[in-house]
Amino acid sequence: MTRIANAFKDKKAFIGFLTAGDPSIDKTAEYILAMDEGGCDLIEIGIPFSDPVAEGPVIQEANIRALKHNVSVEDVFNVVREVRKKTDIPLVFLTYINPVLHYGYEKFFLKCEELGVDGVITPDIPFEEKGEIDGYAKKYNIDIVSLIAPTSNERIHKIAKAASGFIYVVSSLGVTGVRPEITTDLETIISEIRKVTDVPTAVGFGISTPKQASEIAKITDGVIVGSAIVKIIEKYGDDASEHLIEYVKSMKNACK
Repeated sequence: MTRIANAFKDKKAFIGFLTAGDPSIDKTAEYILAMDEGGCDLIEIGIPFSDPVAEGPVIQEANIRALKHNVSVEDVFNVVREVRKKTDIPLVFLTYINPVLHYGYEKFFLKCEELGVDGVITPDIPFEEKGEIDGYAKKYNIDIVSLIAPTSNERIHKIAKAASGFIYVVSSLGVTGVRPEITTDLETIISEIRKVTDVPTAVGFGISTPKQASEIAKITDGVIVGSAIVKIIEKYGDDASEHLIEYVKSMKNACK
């Protein structure tokens, strides 16, 4: 069983996201381990990019802060190298395709396998164009995590049939960010996915409170939180570890 599959085995997975290099590369490794301690089942690591089109202001600002430190793809791989000395938690990169292209597709996916990155999410590559990286990912046993949005409609079955790792179900139209409520008919989307695959689903975009996590967990296999975690890091800077542990604990308990 892969690490990603194990994250969903017999439980509701809580997935946390942070941007590598915010507030520093050293703290990124520390904060991943803090989120692991708090109870994350899987962690998404954002590779900073200058034009993160799917992100709202909170994560955009985190990208800007990281890029001011000249954080590179190599730096992010070094974070994974350090984290892997202490934990076997599933790790997934969230990256726009430009940094991967610049690094080199073959080199990138080979390095993912060598260091223990389990999957990659590329928000700016449409399903129809994922063949550009799919071969490299399969060659090095890396899952390409597919996104299904409320606008996917007739494409849901096609995307779900080809999915591996888990399926990232986008809760709302627009960009990432904390939302007071989720109004999308997620049950129907997930029901359509279930018609064609048993690959786990996880819902993200806008979830920030234990109440929201509890409600979402009733209809899906996992809950994804990004902006709320990034806001904690922004607020507490170099002293965010204990706050992250407590927040993740509260969200993980809510998912149960």
